Amino acid sequence: MANSAVKSVFAPGLFKSRVAIVTGGGTGIGQAISRELAHLGCSVVIASRKADRLAAAAEKLAVDCREGARVHHTVCNIRQEADVQRLVSETLDKFGRLDFLVNNGGGQFVCPASDMKLKGWNAVIETNLTGTFLCIREAHRQWMKRNGGSIVNIVMDAYKGWPMFAHSAAARSAVENLSKTLAVEWASDRIRINCVAPGIIYSETAVANYGEQGREVFLRSKARVPARRFGHVEEISAAVAFLCSPAAGYVTGQTLYVDGAVSLYRTQFFDVPEFEPAEGWYWEESSKAKL
Repeated sequence: MANSAVKSVFAPGLFKSRVAIVTGGGTGIGQAISRELAHLGCSVVIASRKADRLAAAAEKLAVDCREGARVHHTVCNIRQEADVQRLVSETLDKFGRLDFLVNNGGGQFVCPASDMKLKGWNAVIETNLTGTFLCIREAHRQWMKRNGGSIVNIVMDAYKGWPMFAHSAAARSAVENLSKTLAVEWASDRIRINCVAPGIIYSETAVANYGEQGREVFLRSKARVPARRFGHVEEISAAVAFLCSPAAGYVTGQTLYVDGAVSLYRTQFFDVPEFEPAEGWYWEESSKAKL
């Protein structure tokens, strides 16, 4: 039976007999997505690189499953093509189908672009962009081309750029465009593909990613959010559940911003330092404004 602590606005049994893969499903947002899907009757395969963390997460998620749903975990480095191929084939061997793919796995680190080493750039691009592409492609090749399905990519609230995260902003923006492209290319395969762009979502995992200053980073950022609060991981999982559900049957190639309107406000969590600006180009000296 499902754990009564799990709350969802969706009807119990909504995803009965359905099967999902959630990459990065062992912690934070990914765990919340897996938990809600399982609560709604979906069998879930969670995947990431860390076996011990996956096993612990799967044990917790198992108590949230509605009757008939199961949780399976498998180690997968989404940057490795063979790993991704095995992830999809293992899911099909175990459950016989694949209805939903949620690409949540990824990573980044804080670094000025001028200091970024090629190794670090490649690592983020290969994980966030190439890894996502490999998962999408294999889901299509092995099941969805013949049977349809729904794909949701977790991207970045980088509508106006994201200084200090040039690698991730570039990769996640590319995933958005990839999603738009495939929404058209694979429409005839009855595949819907959308993105969710989280704003500032609080979780212990997210705080830990920023080290000792994690909580301070979150506290400083609250004033830049029009909603004047952080988002909850459950608000992301609800958005994913909606996009997987029949209610979104006519929604594809879109990005759903779950961000308290921060993308429409002061999106840059980066203050440009004072400096002597360059003069503009003037065709005639007399046109210079005297201010």
